Amino acid sequence: MSKAQFQIDETDGPAKTRAWVLHPDIRTNSDRRSPEPALAEAVALAEALPGLEVVGAHVVQLRSVSAGQLFGKGKIEDTRQLIEENEVELVLVDGPLTPVQQRNLEKIWNVKILDRTGLILEIFSDRAATREGVLQVEMAALNYQRTRLVRAWTHLERQRGGLGFVGGPGETQIEADRRAIDEQLVRLARQLEKVVKTRALHRAARAKVPYPIVALVGYTNAGKSTLFNRLTGADVMAKDMLFATLDPTMRSLELLDGPEIILSDTVGFISDLPTELVAAFRATLEEVLAADIVLHVRDISHAETEEQARDVRDILTSLGVPKDTRTFEVWNKLDLLPQDAADAKRERAARDDSVMAISAVTGEGLEALQTVVAEALQGALRTADLSLSFAEGRKRAWLFDQDVVVQEEQTEEGFDLTVRWSADVEAAFQRL
Repeated sequence: MSKAQFQIDETDGPAKTRAWVLHPDIRTNSDRRSPEPALAEAVALAEALPGLEVVGAHVVQLRSVSAGQLFGKGKIEDTRQLIEENEVELVLVDGPLTPVQQRNLEKIWNVKILDRTGLILEIFSDRAATREGVLQVEMAALNYQRTRLVRAWTHLERQRGGLGFVGGPGETQIEADRRAIDEQLVRLARQLEKVVKTRALHRAARAKVPYPIVALVGYTNAGKSTLFNRLTGADVMAKDMLFATLDPTMRSLELLDGPEIILSDTVGFISDLPTELVAAFRATLEEVLAADIVLHVRDISHAETEEQARDVRDILTSLGVPKDTRTFEVWNKLDLLPQDAADAKRERAARDDSVMAISAVTGEGLEALQTVVAEALQGALRTADLSLSFAEGRKRAWLFDQDVVVQEEQTEEGFDLTVRWSADVEAAFQRL
């Protein structure tokens, strides 16, 4: 059993729940990820939840799964000793636990236990900022809780501040829980329906303005929000933290030599995303479904960038993103790579029209990215010289309305103009 210890933070402040992270590496699972990167991601997830202090973590190698306890007797005893020695209060299991497994392990280890789904729900609850986000998280949490039937749900009376899995009250009567959860689900569904209708009205209003939508998607912590902020001048939360952004944020952006667009920053994807959340956040991700262009932002410096990219593509497919949606890969975080590796990525991207290599932190490649997006939306731009008579004032006004005039000089007969336009704009001009 390999073990990675973490330095305990002794700084002053509110007492934090001491947590230990376990990643079960099940050999019979043909789809399992490399254990060490998976453990590191699980630790990062835990550290993204305020109030937790990760005091240790390790990978548990399993030949098979115990139906009642997940782990075998030896692994359970070894972990029990670690829990006692390190005064652990919460164990985070990086994978799904059945209600029976969770209850049995809590009794044996005498600590609270949270599986991957429960942890992600807690993080989403802490991050949700919009009314729709809060409602969707609560509904996902209720559906998850309903399978447990032993968790108290009184935390739902609070608007914010976690789901109660970590430090909530004890067990309640199963029948009362089920009835109360069902009633709460009906109430939340009605509220969510009203919010969704409001969003639909806003979406319809945007549709009347011919602004194309460009959606940023990607694995959590790939740098989407940093790129969003850099392009739009917005102030979206952008930290080196998993799920720093939860609710979608949209801003208008006038591309260099291009049209005005609506840029949408979305929640980060993650491997093994709980099915409850894929369903609950479908409406949140509807901006992706309606996008004219999808920018798949990748942390190209990450050891598992290929695996992360595959997870994102799988989730986009499951969401029903149209296959004909124009998609570009944006290889971010070049600044974190050694010079030789960064140059190799730049060369590979230069050979592929669907790939852009950038650094959202330094700004490298952002002008080229905007040019590629603009050309994808309106075609390549070219420069042309025109001469218009004074009698062609309507054409001249139209060109200025299209914002394609680069230079103009008045002559004795009229105006000499230099324009920079796409083939579509030129064709429209010829039809005037």
